[in-house]
Amino acid sequence: MNYVQPIRDPAKIEMMKEYLKEKNERDYVLFVLGINTGLRISDILNLQVKHIQGHYIRIMEQKTRKQKRIRITPELFPYLKEYMRNMQHDDYLFQSRKGRNKPIQRSAAYRVLREAADYAGQGEVGTHTLRKTFGYHFYKQKKDVAMLQELFNHSYPSTTLKYIGVNQDAMDNAMSSFKIPTGL
Repeated sequence: MNYVQPIRDPAKIEMMKEYLKEKNERDYVLFVLGINTGLRISDILNLQVKHIQGHYIRIMEQKTRKQKRIRITPELFPYLKEYMRNMQHDDYLFQSRKGRNKPIQRSAAYRVLREAADYAGQGEVGTHTLRKTFGYHFYKQKKDVAMLQELFNHSYPSTTLKYIGVNQDAMDNAMSSFKIPTGL
């Protein structure tokens, strides 16, 4: 099993954003929406215009079947509104080029992210990277694992910290300064 990581380096996030913005607006919005909401890729790909209500995204999560309301960040809102300007109420936000009003598939989203990650020199990327990146940076800014646990619907704080890679960071830092005197 391949493990994916959050994108920890803000410079790499910016490189990926710039690459995607030049390449394709749909892919750029997919990326910035993912890293700014923490939604699962399955929920992102099934978003329709009707799910954006004012400054909120309102959906029923596919995995948990729970209703979810997510505040759209002030920075993202005007861009998202402009992106949807010519869309109809039932249009998918991230439409496939194959057929009318069909969402892109998970594999297509993976290819988009993989290509942008390769450009930025970011390894260990998958579709969960968007959610993990949101979680990692939310935790680093807010230091509130309980709130992040609630946002992610995790049962335990330890699950959340492991998911976003904070535990791995701590272990890596501890091991980089660890030594046993060897007499060498």
